[in-house]
Amino acid sequence: MSQKKTILLVDDDIDLLENTSYMVKSMGYDVVTAEDGLDAVSKYKDISPNLTIMDIKMPKMDGFDAFFKIKQFDSNANVVLITAFSMDEKKHLKAKSMSLLGTIHKPYSFEQLEEIVLKYT
Repeated sequence: MSQKKTILLVDDDIDLLENTSYMVKSMGYDVVTAEDGLDAVSKYKDISPNLTIMDIKMPKMDGFDAFFKIKQFDSNANVVLITAFSMDEKKHLKAKSMSLLGTIHKPYSFEQLEEIVLKYT
């Protein structure tokens, strides 16, 4: 039997995190959630997920900084960032140079989410 793939979802918006978690679980994946970048880095190290989908704008540590820390720990990490705002172009270019898979904009649809998950897991 094949092992279930795990997805780490990171967002400080609890409602959105729960909704997204529900959507991803309904696709048959295991889901681990984190509510800020620090927590995301810590959980990443514990579970080594197949894919991390992470908001950029969060307290304690933003998504870009968490992405950089995760990539230092695991250069093969699969990470997609989520944004509702215009983003820091310099950090975005640096992230892309470090194999950021992509960015999705809020609000995103189930179809967009499903497409990302299927493409990168």
